[in-house]
This record gives sequence, C-alpha cells and structure tokens, in this order.
Amino acid sequence: MKTKLFLFDIDGTLLTSGGAGEKALNLAMRDRFQCHEDLSKIEIAGRTDSGIARQLFKLHGIEPTPENLTQFLDCYLHHLAGQLPKTEGRLLPGIIELLEKLKTCPDVVVALLTGNLEKGAKLKLTHYGVGEFFQFGAFADDHHDRNQLGYFAKARASEIHGVDFAAESIYVLGDTPHDISCGRAIGAKTVAIATGGYTREQLLAHHPDFLFDDLSDLPAVLSALGVSVDEL
Repeated sequence: MKTKLFLFDIDGTLLTSGGAGEKALNLAMRDRFQCHEDLSKIEIAGRTDSGIARQLFKLHGIEPTPENLTQFLDCYLHHLAGQLPKTEGRLLPGIIELLEKLKTCPDVVVALLTGNLEKGAKLKLTHYGVGEFFQFGAFADDHHDRNQLGYFAKARASEIHGVDFAAESIYVLGDTPHDISCGRAIGAKTVAIATGGYTREQLLAHHPDFLFDDLSDLPAVLSALGVSVDEL
C-alpha cells in the first residue's frame, strides 16, 4: 500500500537548465509584445510560469487577459523546446540515485510540485532523461499561486492511488523559500536543498524540516525521508 508521497520541484532541485527558461521568456516577450526584458526586475526562482508572466505584464503595462497569457505562454514553450538543446544544463547531484531508489519502494509515490507549466515540465524532464520517474504532478497550469499547488498534487495522488495521504507522510522537496511555504500550506514536511539560487543560510532562515547542501548523501536523504536504507 502507498503511504508516502514525495513531491519534487524541478528547477534548482532536480536539474538546472543552464538558463534555457530565462532565454525562452526573453524571446517570448520579444516575439509577442516587442519588449526586451532582462528579467532583473522580477522574481523567477520558486515562482510559477503563469505568475512570472503576470509579473512581466505588470512591469510592461500589458493586460493579463486570458488571451495574452495563453499566447505568451505558448510562445514561451515554443522557445523553451528550442533553447534546451542549446544550453549547458545538467541533473543535480544525487538525483538519479535517489529517484532510482524511490522507484523500488512499494510504499512510495513520487510526483511533481513545480512552478513549470505541465508541457514545460515534460520538455525539461524528457531532455534530461528523468521523465519516466514522474507520472503526474501539479503545475502552473493549475494555479498561478504556488501555495495552491500542493492541494492539486495531493488530490491527484489520492485519485490515482486511492489513498488519502496524511500530511505527515507528504514531503515537499525544493530549493527556494517558496517550496518551503507551499509545503507548509498543506501541512507537509519540507526538505530544502541548497542547489538553486538560495544559500543554505537563506533557506535555514525559513525553518525547513530538513536541509541539505545537495542530495548526494543518499543514506542521509533517505533517512530524513523515512525510507529504509537497506540494500543500498
């Protein structure tokens, strides 16, 4: 029976795309609205793609109509597909080993809780060869407020597996304070990893339940997640 639910962020947690997402955002602003944007005045890390679009629109006086949002995000996805092969991204330390171990655990469900659009998430995970580990999740398509995404992920996990996962058995893994916040929104345990744009000290100030420099120490990570370290 499935009893544990692990919800992974993507950028800065599973992988770094080498700036592919930022370049795609810039190109989409250029193509759709003839705006040249360096992204220095908005917050990207830990935010949803739809929320980032709203920040950009506000900065440039663009109405966040459904039509404008859809056209911009479609253009972003088009450019993201083109930029991923051109940038030097990589999977982050320990990710493959952790995912391979969790895949063998009969009581564990692994899913996504990410600010990416669903199509963008699939593009990134497929490009870096880890798409097979994630069958579902919650995405920017569900809501522009990241703190709402945990509810979508939990509901989908329950629907797919027929289990009402207890809050204390849900772990949200991410690299920003926003990941910690969205985990707390559903009462989940929070696992912060200092592999993104925030330092260990900055993450520690938000009091995650667990904090790692990266996920390369597999026994320590599994112990924090309450997973048996037998047969490593």
